[in-house]
Amino acid sequence: MTKTSFAAVSRRAKVAALTVTAGAAAVLLTGFISYPTNGWKAVAELEIAKLPVCYALGTDAIGRGNLQGGKNTYATCFTSDAELAVYFPGTPTNGPPSSTATGTDDWADFVDGVFTSSGYTSTQHLMGSISIDVIDDDDATMTSYLHATHVLADGTIDVANGTYEDEVVRVNGAWKIKKRTLKLITFLNLGTPTP
Repeated sequence: MTKTSFAAVSRRAKVAALTVTAGAAAVLLTGFISYPTNGWKAVAELEIAKLPVCYALGTDAIGRGNLQGGKNTYATCFTSDAELAVYFPGTPTNGPPSSTATGTDDWADFVDGVFTSSGYTSTQHLMGSISIDVIDDDDATMTSYLHATHVLADGTIDVANGTYEDEVVRVNGAWKIKKRTLKLITFLNLGTPTP
């Protein structure tokens, strides 16, 4: 076999291996990705998936001391009469929540009060594992995971992990959160170890 023909065979083998690998990956992913039968559902899911990010950005504006900015952001991702509740770690989730609010301004004031009284100088809320179930044209449910860092003036951080459970509705063509429940599973203070 000449050098040229060996190189050609090698290239074809690499392309074939890549094709098989890509095909196998597609088969594996098929079990994890649900493909909606209607295009409108896919569009709805994409729009709804932006809501947890919207909430995180509003919350982090409050964490930086910009309460009005947080309220303005919340108004874009919640209905005006949204019901919000939080269960702190150790609170039974089958009982009454630790705290509730109606409307985004009340919730923003609650968040600001918690952040201020705790002495946070900034926050970062990361949202992940977002699961959306579009029920019909105007209703959906969503679950998302929270990992949040709250920075204290002494350099330590409070880390919170939990799950958001949401009821989502479409209002005037825009998807918004109508009801949000946060179930915190951990809340821990961490500092850099001294050598």
